[in-house]
Amino acid sequence: MMRSIARAANVFPLLVALAFFVTAATTAAADLTVRKVSYRNADVTVDAVLYLPPGRGPHPAVLFVHARRGWDETADAQARRVAQHGFAVLAPDYHSSRFIVNWPETHDPATEKDVELGIDFLKTVPEAAANRICVVGISRGGYHAVLLAARRPEVACIVTYYGHMVNPNAPEPWQVYRYAPQFLILVPHDEQELRRTGIRRAFYALLKRGVPAEIRMYPHARRAFDFREDQRPEEKLATEDAARWAARFMRAALAPASGRN
Repeated sequence: MMRSIARAANVFPLLVALAFFVTAATTAAADLTVRKVSYRNADVTVDAVLYLPPGRGPHPAVLFVHARRGWDETADAQARRVAQHGFAVLAPDYHSSRFIVNWPETHDPATEKDVELGIDFLKTVPEAAANRICVVGISRGGYHAVLLAARRPEVACIVTYYGHMVNPNAPEPWQVYRYAPQFLILVPHDEQELRRTGIRRAFYALLKRGVPAEIRMYPHARRAFDFREDQRPEEKLATEDAARWAARFMRAALAPASGRN
């Protein structure tokens, strides 16, 4: 599946001092075990949350990348929704580690390695089958997912919710006419036209290359349909359907994985 995407593992070489830390705080909620963890990228400590479903595992592994809004109760709920379908989920808080305020206008490229090293942390988790993983990216987190698909061979699939398809710092013509490839795309019908255009271009480019790709567009759903406080009945149904569809998609992509590195 991933062979069709040109990888860029050596384009941005970084010398990284890598270390992992797990805090003692562990809580259980909704049949999930939830742990606060952290790992390091050189002199930066990246805090994260690890969600484990019931059972010893190893469970199929997912790296969850939050949206531009930052890490908050909404991001926590979104990550839990993934884990409740039987996945071991690691969700890095890649804003706080670099003192980035919520809703930043620009993208900080330094956060890309902070997120990427979450894959290496997942490999240290006994309950996670992390030799092959899927990445779930929300909005701008979708851009991180695309980068990881190109850079890391462990990434078997990516799933994005109304994902950003282009470097957020790129000029407007790039936002309109270019895209980055990805696999499963979940998008509300009332999403901004600019974002929908990039998503559609990426989808058809993948089909042309023979890369397995799926797109689900939800009628009467608005941007951020899966966590709006004023959710319409259609958006509630779309949220449930998107979670089920993503789970099926990721299970199929990770089916051959039976162990960990």
